[in-house]
Amino acid sequence: MSQIFPTAYSTFCTTALAGLVSENYGLSEAGCKMLLRGVGDTYLIQAAEGRFILRVYRSSHRNYAQIKAETELLMALKEARVAVSYPITDLAGNQIQRIQAAEGERHAVLFTYAPGKAYTVLNDKQLGELGRQMARFHDVSSAIDLGNSRWCFNLETTLFKPLAGLKPFFAEDPETYEWLCGAASRVQHKLSTLNTAAFSAGYCHFDFMPKNFHFDGDKVTLFDFDFFGHGWLINDVMTFRQHLCLEVHYGKAVQEEADKAYSTFLEGYREYRSLSEDELAAVPYLGLGFWLFYLHFYTTHDQFYPLLQPLQLKARTALIRQLMERYWKD
Repeated sequence: MSQIFPTAYSTFCTTALAGLVSENYGLSEAGCKMLLRGVGDTYLIQAAEGRFILRVYRSSHRNYAQIKAETELLMALKEARVAVSYPITDLAGNQIQRIQAAEGERHAVLFTYAPGKAYTVLNDKQLGELGRQMARFHDVSSAIDLGNSRWCFNLETTLFKPLAGLKPFFAEDPETYEWLCGAASRVQHKLSTLNTAAFSAGYCHFDFMPKNFHFDGDKVTLFDFDFFGHGWLINDVMTFRQHLCLEVHYGKAVQEEADKAYSTFLEGYREYRSLSEDELAAVPYLGLGFWLFYLHFYTTHDQFYPLLQPLQLKARTALIRQLMERYWKD
């Protein structure tokens, strides 16, 4: 009798997933379409009752406790009426599905669909609403306790650990690696001059780019909290600021437009939460940790291996360097 060869990662049949969703959630005429691969696989579920998003997590990247913390946070945000996509409870009262895959047990969660679409250029009303909803999210995330199942965002996890893990990939480009190490030291020094002990802390989304929120008119819905962890809340302001910096870098906006958009966004945020001058001063420097954190994540995910090849890696680090050198003031 032949045995199934060991599998690291399998792709599920969309027809079977549609059947699972129909049975477990009582949805009728459900269809399933893969949208993208990431830390997990994301599918669009179209049923008579409406549209939903199904995420099937990779067991090598997210365990049950980490996923449960995500669902708990999202339900707390829903309860507080923060505009988020949240998990749906099935007919048996479960929010997390256990599925036996070729590689072992995987988990899936069905989410409400975020209406509207992603916009890279936001009007003033949208910018203000994004700021308000981020602040309201932070009101909840700074007060909730989800245990220790999620990771922390700090200098070790966003700068020095990623640099150590990335070092072998810079074997052909030691000069760039040396610059990154020096840049990390500059960030550490800059932050040492700020009153970081007074920074607001809580659970951060850590990827507030336009791909992770939809606008339906001027109403926003936040989603994709898969990477959330505990750290300074200013990290979330930083990630949106990185988007604006990229718009300028690629010639899609001029600096004055990006600065105005940032100010309007901050005005919305400050309607609910304060931001200190030291926190705002940290934003450009925390950007390096954003890029290094995700660059190091690429080393753990086969989908992103092409981005770690020498030419692609050199191009990515050149972008990082240009962004940092443009916006760092000392």
